[in-house]
Amino acid sequence: MSDSISSTTSKNTLASDVEIKGSIKFQNDLTIDGKVEGEISSQGTLTVGENAEIRGEIKTKSVTVFGKVHGNITVEERCELRSHAVLQGDLKASRLVIEDGATFVGKSEVTPNRIAMKTPEIVRTPENRPATGLGGPR
Repeated sequence: MSDSISSTTSKNTLASDVEIKGSIKFQNDLTIDGKVEGEISSQGTLTVGENAEIRGEIKTKSVTVFGKVHGNITVEERCELRSHAVLQGDLKASRLVIEDGATFVGKSEVTPNRIAMKTPEIVRTPENRPATGLGGPR
């Protein structure tokens, strides 16, 4: 029986009448339609519902925002800001989708190829200064 439970993906929902103060951790999928004050972290997918108001950091694999987020978002994969979404905070993602009508106040860092970002020093070349000028007049 445990095989059938583990094979199904769990989708959890916090309804619009739920208010939470504190950190939230989850595994697979979570939809929040209520108010949350605190950090949300997961390797799963977060959906911020139309009625949701989140104040705090979000660190997940991917996020889709329909409601309001006051805080920074860091996702490994995709961040979507839907047409009525409001994000006040900085955003880091591999892919970013902002629909017409969404409000975003903050900085964004979109890094589609993380492997390239790990070696930024390659662009520098060793300094080879010519000997000219070293033995010049003093």
